[in-house]
Amino acid sequence: MVTTVRHLGPNWYAAVMGTAAVATAGAALPGPRVPGLRTVCAAVWALSLLLLLALLAARALHWTHHRDQARAHLLDPAVAPFYGCLSMALLAVGGGALTVGRDWIGDDAALALDVVLFTAGTATGLAAAVAVPYLMAVRHRTMAAQATPVWLLPLVAPMVAAAVGPLLVPHLPPGQARATLLLGCVAMFGLSLLATLLMLPLVFARLITGGPLPLALTPSLFLVLGPLGQSTTAVGAFADAAPGALPTPYGEALGVLAVLYGVPVMGFALLWLGLAGAHVVRARRHGMGFAMTWWAFTFPVGTCVTGAAALARHTGLFVYDGLAVGLYGLLVAAWAVAAVHTARGLFSGALLAAPRPAPVAPRPVTVRTTSGAVR
Repeated sequence: MVTTVRHLGPNWYAAVMGTAAVATAGAALPGPRVPGLRTVCAAVWALSLLLLLALLAARALHWTHHRDQARAHLLDPAVAPFYGCLSMALLAVGGGALTVGRDWIGDDAALALDVVLFTAGTATGLAAAVAVPYLMAVRHRTMAAQATPVWLLPLVAPMVAAAVGPLLVPHLPPGQARATLLLGCVAMFGLSLLATLLMLPLVFARLITGGPLPLALTPSLFLVLGPLGQSTTAVGAFADAAPGALPTPYGEALGVLAVLYGVPVMGFALLWLGLAGAHVVRARRHGMGFAMTWWAFTFPVGTCVTGAAALARHTGLFVYDGLAVGLYGLLVAAWAVAAVHTARGLFSGALLAAPRPAPVAPRPVTVRTTSGAVR
């Protein structure tokens, strides 16, 4: 077991995030309740909790017995951004405890679990949002041509905290406590949004000027949906929690923000979904095989489901009901494919094997012609 986890990176938390997203997004779907859906969502949430506990234990072994590899991950610009996934996994499972997990473990246990996971997830998310960009600036050697959507991961973690934090607001005493938590979530929304707006142009410019991403990284284009869908979810959650936490003018303003911000951002999310989907189709035609990056098809799409559901609540438009249901179907299909391939790779040992070394390019051969020119 100790040697097995040597190459277990923080990217594995994406599987926990994607699994929790299936549960929470399913519970958030607007419209008539499908019989048995909530029970299935609760079971999927329980699976995400088990996956989180198992992965936390495995990562603890990794840091205990393979510190050299763990340090190497931190100093690798392709791996370090995935440390944001730890925060998002904690927050996703914690938020799911209050939405569907309480059906199985009870309200008190769900609240206690969410408090613990929200606190830990928020702290690690804020730390990653500072530490990873700092490492990228002073220790990593990166160029604009290397920009990928993976760079967004540590910056999105505070947005996830902002989206799930309002679930705890009604459980706090009225007054200062509720207002502090809600406005703290608004502050995390702002810092994550502005940081994303700084990073996203680098990603888009690299895509336009540098051509398509490598095949294995192409699914990471879906990561851009994360801050878009999650921010739409967050402003909807602010509006839901504001009436019992903030004075009337501010509560009403957050209700307006939920629509005026969410509608255009969801429009851009759909545009990006089409663009990313086209790149994925192209990559599959060029031989793209399964990699852990396929989990990018899950959690970001799940945030768009909850974002569309929030817009359905605050606009009353049926079009957002249909959008949420359609995106949820895409989420479930993507999760099933990623889960099957991941389980297969775990049993075969392929996903935990050491990375294959890059092929060594032959040394260039110079030939001098009769004219004296060198080729």
